[in-house]
Amino acid sequence: MTDETDATGEPDATPPPVDPEHAPDAADAAPEGDAETVANESSGDAETVANESSGDAETVANESSGDAETVVFAAADDAETVAFEPGDAAASARTEPLVDAQASVDAEASADEIGAAQASASTEPAAPAASALAFIRRHRRALAVTAGVVAFALLGVGAVFAGTALNTREAVPVALVTETPTPTPTADPGRPAPANVAAPSAIETRIRTCSVADRAADPRLANLQAQVVNAATGEVLYDRGGSTPSRTASVMKVLTTAAALNVLGPDYRATTTVVKGAEPGSAVLVGGGDVTLSRTPSGSETVYPGAAHLDDLAAQVQAAWAADPSNPPLTKLILDASYFGGDEYQASWDTVERDDGYMSNITALQVDGDRDDPYSNTSWRSTDPIGRAGQAFADTLGGIGAIERGTAPAGAQQLGAVSSPTVAQLVDKALVVSDNTVAEMLARLVAIQTGSGNTFDAINAGVLQGLADYGVDTSGITVVDGSGLSDDNAVPPSYLTQLFVKINAREGNLGVLMDGLPVSNQRGSLSYSDRFAGDNSVAAGAVSAKTGWINTGYTLAGVVRAQDGSTLTFAIYALGDVTDEAKQAIDTLTTGFYLCGDELSNE
Repeated sequence: MTDETDATGEPDATPPPVDPEHAPDAADAAPEGDAETVANESSGDAETVANESSGDAETVANESSGDAETVVFAAADDAETVAFEPGDAAASARTEPLVDAQASVDAEASADEIGAAQASASTEPAAPAASALAFIRRHRRALAVTAGVVAFALLGVGAVFAGTALNTREAVPVALVTETPTPTPTADPGRPAPANVAAPSAIETRIRTCSVADRAADPRLANLQAQVVNAATGEVLYDRGGSTPSRTASVMKVLTTAAALNVLGPDYRATTTVVKGAEPGSAVLVGGGDVTLSRTPSGSETVYPGAAHLDDLAAQVQAAWAADPSNPPLTKLILDASYFGGDEYQASWDTVERDDGYMSNITALQVDGDRDDPYSNTSWRSTDPIGRAGQAFADTLGGIGAIERGTAPAGAQQLGAVSSPTVAQLVDKALVVSDNTVAEMLARLVAIQTGSGNTFDAINAGVLQGLADYGVDTSGITVVDGSGLSDDNAVPPSYLTQLFVKINAREGNLGVLMDGLPVSNQRGSLSYSDRFAGDNSVAAGAVSAKTGWINTGYTLAGVVRAQDGSTLTFAIYALGDVTDEAKQAIDTLTTGFYLCGDELSNE
């Protein structure tokens, strides 16, 4: 059973977004030392030691990353004392004047240092100050370089601690800080300048706050697997077992049709022919894999729009036969269905699918998908589609006294031919109403065209080869059939979300697949009355996806045009002990994806 329907009701409200927390600014760090300020006393007032014309001491200023730091050195006799006044660790956002080591200190710097000097000026003798001045004048360059190294090291340590403090906080959205540019110090031509160290200013981390946790917890979903991807960025927004290969139900038709569009192309048609038999008075009906060939009168439309008709083929044969006067009456029909080999019904399929009208035997020769009613999608199927097709053609030809199974002789004269709808039309049929027989037709034709074989066993290699050109890793995928009816198929949801990114982008011929998908409340198996109903109708027209249903699971995978304008690709598997109500739960979860959009949280 892979014709799917759903009814659903979604929770009344989506939980409100949680206010993001912002990390506080890093605390400034300033190392302190036992630095002494060398002062020159005059009338009891302390003055900043500067290298002025009066012979006062020099102030060595070193700036790094916009921090102005004043380094003052003094020496008493042979002992040397280094004083370092680091600037604010967060001062990278402001600009202070660059002070040349030989320049005069401006008025504000002098005033700041006067206060610092006063405490010690009154107790320091003048002689040591003079000695200090002499020492500084002799070793200006060495002291300046030493001070720069010390300042650079301290600033780097501060930056590391500030960065560590920021990085250990929980990631939250913060505004980027625009720093005020600072003048670039003139490098000492005699020594290589150390590289600038940029303190971390901000960390940009996105926290999405729209949760679907309540919807995903619905017990009707049984064993949930799901994944959601932002189609524009490729970012995985939501994941529940997304990398685990599992049975897909009819979502497998997405893989089958994608492979067919690549291998066969959208314009390919399967052809049924009639050739002259080896025996006089015989003709061979050769099946080319067209399961849509119809026994209904030409001009009527069955469940397969554009299908070829047996009466057209019979008319061609009759005209060709009559054109050769040497031909005896046509009395024998041979049926050649050898284009498909192996078993006609996959071993893992339940025969109830055939009895209930969801699946036929898979043969290269049949009519109307072997339906009892060629105008109904769901109709009882037989165990002998080849025989039924042969009898229908014999009845149309008239005069046939014997019907046998066999093969066409090599190089036999063709008496007539009719062709199926295009692959593009067949893809639409396989997707929009989940036609199983058409999906199996496409899978078998892909296997044959790729050289993999013409049996069920060849489908895995053929379909995977057909998918390879899309560039999505197929590791772990097992393709048992083209329809998804088997429990033994295995595809991870993550493969579908990636493939749907390409389908949404209409890569290659995939636009045909995109256009063939059911649409919520508007088209195909998502337009049934029990799909996206009630509160879920808010997503009407916004979900283009393939439905799936087998006894052990319900699935849905495709594209969501979310409320916020983002485009999401998604896959949902509800597997295990499920009931028909799983469809409603799947629709409700999908509606949650629609409402959240790119704010979808992985909670």
